Amino acid sequence: MSEFRSGFASVVGRPNVGKSTLVNALVGSKVAITSARPQTTRTTVRGVRTTADAQLVLLDTPGVHKPKTALGERTNERALATLAEVDVVCMVIDATATVGPGDRHVAALVVESTTPRILVVNKTDAASHDAVGEQLARAAAQLGEFDAYVPCSARTGEGLDLVAAELESRLPPGPLYYPDGEVTDQPETFLAAELVREQLLARTRDEIPHSITVSAEELEDDGRDHPPDVLRLQVVVRVERDSQKGIVIGRDGGVLKAAASAARRELEALLATRVYLETKVRVERDWQRRPQSLDRLGY
Repeated sequence: MSEFRSGFASVVGRPNVGKSTLVNALVGSKVAITSARPQTTRTTVRGVRTTADAQLVLLDTPGVHKPKTALGERTNERALATLAEVDVVCMVIDATATVGPGDRHVAALVVESTTPRILVVNKTDAASHDAVGEQLARAAAQLGEFDAYVPCSARTGEGLDLVAAELESRLPPGPLYYPDGEVTDQPETFLAAELVREQLLARTRDEIPHSITVSAEELEDDGRDHPPDVLRLQVVVRVERDSQKGIVIGRDGGVLKAAASAARRELEALLATRVYLETKVRVERDWQRRPQSLDRLGY
């Protein structure tokens, strides 16, 4: 490319195809939490990849699915709204899973838009060479016309350079939207809340994860002396049932303490500063189904 290019790319697909892992890999830093649980991503997270030739701003979107709650409806709307707002769309499918109705539904919406688009077959490290080829053929036959079809493994990095090149080549000439070296525009409070949620997803039983939401804010001055180089945050974990509160806290507080400690260490590494987290767990009944709760919680 002879001139600097910059713009925005939306990363879309059904749940659990590896969108967040792909965004993190392209950015080269963790900007979105990941989990084996479906529908982990609930808001659009921006990750910034800057090279000598281009700045690619990646929008990691929630997985598009058949919603069962008001939260599900809103996450779908958030993901699909990006299709007309970006310079290029990157649709992701799983190399190890059958191309199904969910993929076809997302693809139809992507193809319906006039935005340039590429299709990425992710998780090639978990599939044979022949299986990847067959999946690429199925995608071309069943998912409509895309400008490029790219196999890759976000986990191992194989094929990432080609994915980046296909996306960057479709960006218009433009300026730096973010300073060189900045990888996300998410505030520290958002990162802290998401990292705690990620750790709780890994530590709680199947019925709990969708009922957990986490928020964070800076602790108010309590009049005591605190080290000036410590970021002090209050993290509030909300669940929908009293029984879930006990599970999240764990015996002698073990689950919550372990999750908060792991999240704090990761946040310190990301921000290169010391962090103190004060955690609380509250019950907010049926928050996923109540529009007023979703508004207040930022969904």
